[in-house]
Order: sequence, then C-alpha cells, then structure tokens
Amino acid sequence: MDGRKSGSETVDEIIGGHLRIIQKKHGYRFSIDALLLAGFVKLREDDDLIDLGTGSGIVAMILARRYRCGRILGIDIQEELAAMAERSVVLNGLEDRVEIRRGDIRCPESLCAPISFTAAVFNPPYRRFRSGRINPDSEKAVARHEIEGTARDFLAAAGYVLREGGRAYAIYPAARMVEMISQMRACRIEPKRMQMVHSRPGGGGAFILVEGVRGGREELVVESPLYIYGETGGYSVEMMAVFRDLAASPADGGERSPAS
Repeated sequence: MDGRKSGSETVDEIIGGHLRIIQKKHGYRFSIDALLLAGFVKLREDDDLIDLGTGSGIVAMILARRYRCGRILGIDIQEELAAMAERSVVLNGLEDRVEIRRGDIRCPESLCAPISFTAAVFNPPYRRFRSGRINPDSEKAVARHEIEGTARDFLAAAGYVLREGGRAYAIYPAARMVEMISQMRACRIEPKRMQMVHSRPGGGGAFILVEGVRGGREELVVESPLYIYGETGGYSVEMMAVFRDLAASPADGGERSPAS
C-alpha cells in the first residue's frame, strides 16, 4: 500500500495500484476486513448493489472495478466520511458506476425505495456500545462501536432494500457468529454460505464471512477456512489469492460476473 500524504489526509494505493483511497491520516481508516468482505462477494451482471455503512467506499469501488454489474450505491451516516468516499470515487473515475450518499441505515425508507436492490453488503460495527473503551475519535468510535447501528439494524435495512431472492453479504467477529446468524433469520435473510477466517493456522477463528438470501430456503454451505497469515509469517497463499482476485477486472481478462 502506498500512502501519499496531503495535509490531514493520505491517498493510499491498493490492489496493486488499481485503486486510490482518500483517508484521514489519523481518523478512521479501512482495515483488512474490508478486503476480506470484498473478496467474498459474488455479483452478477444484472445486480444492483447497496453498500450499507460504506465508510471510505473501498468495498463499493473494488466491486465496481471487479464486476460488470448495475448501479452501486454507498451509504454512510458520517457526513465527512461520505464526502471523502465521494471524492475517492471521482479520483478513480468511477462516478458513472458508484454513487455515495449520506444516510442513516436505521431509517431505510429514507435511503431508497423498498425492494430496489438485488445485493447488499455491510461491515457493521463489531463492539457493543458500552463494551470496552470508546475511542475519542468520533469517526473511529462510530465505525467500531454500535453507536449509530447494530448488526440487527444493518440486516433490517438489507431486508427492506432487497428483492425476494436478493443476497446480503457481511463480515462479523467469529465470537458473535450466533448473534449474526440468528438476526439474519429474524430478518428473513437465510444464511446460505459461510467461511471462517483465522489469523493463522492453529489459531481460533477471527471473523466469519456470510452470505444470506432474502426469503431463501434452509441449506448452508460452509467453505474451507481462510488463513490471513502463513505459518512462517507474511500473507498466506489463500490471502494472496484474494489479493489477486481483487486486482482482477473484466476489462483485463480477470473476474467476470457469475451466471448464477
């Protein structure tokens, strides 16, 4: 990753320099979980995607570059983050593919019409509001703690915007997996595909990646675990494959939208 500093911001090159992301030098910055989530999502050519809690817009922009699909809408409650993400979209020449709006996912009716998307993606805050130390930086606090939305809020928003058969993709701490699965079912989003993410072989699960289908039938595919780091240090073979996939695009002969 290449950081080019400009005042209080940096412009960071990711996925082999294919995308540049504007971020605060000392505020909220994306982490590897955003890349894991982007690598887990599968889009079709006729998909319209909503990114709930888009943050820096990184997931929306990676998917816009990786797939030939319909419109992509990124929503974030933090005005400054949304404005920064919008500038990143323009910087990468993706303004005809990606739209960024400020909005509150707890009021999905204010975001868009119901049942207007076929795919939703979200990386909700991981920590309960009153658990642990709240970061004094407001951007980091909202991104990490359930101050402006819980997993249930994000799932309820996905249930509102998704058409029947639409897919929701999320990443969440493995320690709170049961909560995520139960809340998905409460919102009529049936878990269909899941992958456990470990920091390294022999270690416990760190995250779960999960795909659910609105109104889907009961049947869950559990994929092989993904290890971020190898036994001898450095990124694992599996993680390097994720990075290669993220850098691919239909224009250069890389990833294409799956038929189903």
